[in-house]
Amino acid sequence: MSVSITSHKSHKLALLTAIATTMAITSGCQSLKTANATNQPTTMQAQNADQPKKLESFNITGKIGVTTPANDSSGTQGGSAFYAWGQENDRFAIELIGALGIGKTNIEYNGQTATLVSEKTGTLTADDPEELLQKATGWQAPISQMSYWISGRPAPSDSAPQMDAQNRLISSVNGDWSASFTYKGNDKLPSKISAVQPQGNKVVMTINH
Repeated sequence: MSVSITSHKSHKLALLTAIATTMAITSGCQSLKTANATNQPTTMQAQNADQPKKLESFNITGKIGVTTPANDSSGTQGGSAFYAWGQENDRFAIELIGALGIGKTNIEYNGQTATLVSEKTGTLTADDPEELLQKATGWQAPISQMSYWISGRPAPSDSAPQMDAQNRLISSVNGDWSASFTYKGNDKLPSKISAVQPQGNKVVMTINH
């Protein structure tokens, strides 16, 4: 579903205003730079002082696209949405516009329970946001790992993280999700995250810090 907006700036402002009404978030934007270097990947052996720390709070916006594998009755399906994500410690609130076939949607997580509200589904709750998203939309996405990945760090449950010569995370594996990371220039925080599963689920998320 496409969403028309007058401008990127006005759209970003509207999303951030909406997210602030559902949850008080301390802005945690960062713009970290480092020296020029090649992007030859290396395996992370231990935490390096130059590696970015997990952001305890942040406000970001962007676009998310989700693809599901084909089944016996239909081909590959997909959807996309603009989003605003506010995070503080383990709590977060996400607003989705053009939300993957279910209209404007709000997802909140208080560290114990996830709640989703949309015009199509009403109010749904679940123990974790992944279960909630799948219940509401049928889509799968590694939401619990995203706050780490958005920070340019592997999640604690990740395996085989790969770093480039600037000590930036460029790939990581979590369960059957394989994630890759794209950066603008020498930025330490990723501008895009792509995550795929062998069975065909795929999530692509652009990030405006």
